[in-house]
Amino acid sequence: MRLPLLTGLLVLLLATFGAVHAEPWAELPQAQPTRNPAKVEVIEFFWYGCPHCYAVEPRVAQWAKRQPATVEFIRIPAVFNQRWAVLGRAYYAMQQLKLGDDAHRALFDAIHRDHKNLSDEASLAEFFAGLGVSKEKFHEAFTSFDVDSKVGRANRMTAAYGLEGVPTFIVNGKYRIDGTTAGSEEGMFIALDQLVARELKALGTR
Repeated sequence: MRLPLLTGLLVLLLATFGAVHAEPWAELPQAQPTRNPAKVEVIEFFWYGCPHCYAVEPRVAQWAKRQPATVEFIRIPAVFNQRWAVLGRAYYAMQQLKLGDDAHRALFDAIHRDHKNLSDEASLAEFFAGLGVSKEKFHEAFTSFDVDSKVGRANRMTAAYGLEGVPTFIVNGKYRIDGTTAGSEEGMFIALDQLVARELKALGTR
């Protein structure tokens, strides 16, 4: 009777040890190519309609600003369905119009702070008009081939990286960090710093 009891305790201890020491990220089953192999790439997948993305955005911006030139930070709107694609299209239209980070934050604020329903081209055109973009210019960007291509690519990347929700961070095409793997907002940034340091060292820049 003692042997099964001891075996059971050993299994329990090993399981507990594994849970305590589990990494706060998931390693992707297949690494994805990065834009520039000479840099460590960090992607943030987000959605403007996500309250967690909105809450974490100021910290993301601060984190990105303190990274060295050898770290390339990229935002990509996650696209799970057509509803998400509309706001993803808005993000890429914003890029094409060269509006910058202030507009990015303003769109978040409009949805979460001001409770505006920005769910189609007409409502988004009104929002961008408030930023000084004519409805004609917005329509041209929003419906452009370039924006269409980028939204399609974002949709494919959402699937390729195995996203289950947002915000999600991908480090160098190899590791996925989200609230589930990291356990908390603080945990996500700790994991980001750990992985970026590791990848910079492997790159020979740290």
